[in-house]
Amino acid sequence: MSSTPAPAAHRAADVDRLTPADRDRWVDALRVGSLLVVVLGHWFMVTLTAGGTITNALSLAPTLQPVTWLLQVMPLFFLVGGVAHAHSLESLARRMPSGPGRYAAFVRQRARRLLRPTLVFLAVWLVVGVAAHLSGLTRTPGADGALTRDALVMVPQLLWFVGIYLGVAACAPGMLALHRRHGLAVVAVLVVLSVVVDLLRFSGGSSAGAGLLANLQFALVWLALHQLGFAWRDGLLTPAVGRLMLVGGFGTMLLCVTVGPYPTSMVGLPGEALSNMAPPTVALLAQGVGICGLAVVLRAPMTRLLARPKVWRAVVVAGAFAMTAFLWHLTALLLVLLGLRAAGIDQPEVAGPAWWLTRPVLFVGLAALTAVFVAVFARFDRPRPARDERVRAGADHPASSHRADPLARLGALVTVLGVLMVSVVGVDVLGARPVFFLVADVTPGAALAVLAAGVALLTLAREHTEQ
Repeated sequence: MSSTPAPAAHRAADVDRLTPADRDRWVDALRVGSLLVVVLGHWFMVTLTAGGTITNALSLAPTLQPVTWLLQVMPLFFLVGGVAHAHSLESLARRMPSGPGRYAAFVRQRARRLLRPTLVFLAVWLVVGVAAHLSGLTRTPGADGALTRDALVMVPQLLWFVGIYLGVAACAPGMLALHRRHGLAVVAVLVVLSVVVDLLRFSGGSSAGAGLLANLQFALVWLALHQLGFAWRDGLLTPAVGRLMLVGGFGTMLLCVTVGPYPTSMVGLPGEALSNMAPPTVALLAQGVGICGLAVVLRAPMTRLLARPKVWRAVVVAGAFAMTAFLWHLTALLLVLLGLRAAGIDQPEVAGPAWWLTRPVLFVGLAALTAVFVAVFARFDRPRPARDERVRAGADHPASSHRADPLARLGALVTVLGVLMVSVVGVDVLGARPVFFLVADVTPGAALAVLAAGVALLTLAREHTEQ
């Protein structure tokens, strides 16, 4: 999407005046809002048991699980990602009319925005992991040692989103081409394939083959929701279509969780035999279609609201730190929970009167601490002046031009795998505890090595796209 003015340097009227007239403000609000709702949702759900174990409040109070039907907003981020990627690809096609090198330029642009703040986050947590190991905290018997080890795995888990989103972005050029030819039929095909995979998965029982097949849903579900973003940008998601998505999506989700084999919660919970998130299920896809339909239905009134300069400036201000807040909000939560534990302050019973009364106080404290992290690390989330990655003229550098895109494809694949591995195994590199990933056990050191190899390949691809 087009850039907006720096919020700190302009009054609301200036921000409004300098915003391009064709900018879809509701898309920006959805992007920012979805990340901030994830932050609030995690603060609402993550808790410590009396024994010092990190768990989910929804596991302790199952009656709260239906709140995830609205709090699960990641589908909205993939929806608006499709809108933004379509815009970027169209802009890139105008600047780079020749085909070779265009894919590499697009993938590097997406990866740069995602990986710069992510790698800084990882670097800090790597230091924390090494310090915890050398000090003996990770080897301490009892609850304290278990809590430290869990934290080194739990906090980096949020990077699953970065890995999946980068993978979907890497597929965007090809998926946009399919959209141009077939429109919403592509979404329909992805939905049907997702249903087929779940049918085969559940009919296959607990076999290794069924589990491996289920991982296809990481691509099918998130690509289907991302594909809706292309339809949004092309005007195919009319209010009538939005109402159909809203009713059909949430209606199908209700059937899945009441009649079908799917759990109620749309987020993963500790100890559950089946999760709607990892890998995603048809139930989550239906919920995603429903909440995206709600966004379509609300588009007209929200666009009118966002035309107000003060409201729009609030979105721009929040957008400047939303990704940083997303990366660091669990760190803030962990520090607060550990501080309360060290002070001997027990957590109130989940969903009890004291628990509800203390939520606002806890949220204020968490927001203040997260604001400190934002103040320190938001600089790494600010876009740097973009390099001119116009492809060299094919006649002058034919081999170089044609090597850029394959390198970028390989680099994106390896980087995605590396980020997902780290999100599963954590950052305790010296502890080197192996964790199963897809087909084999992986250690934190191996996961970080794969990530480093992917980043190196993307850097090499740049050398073949820059003049």
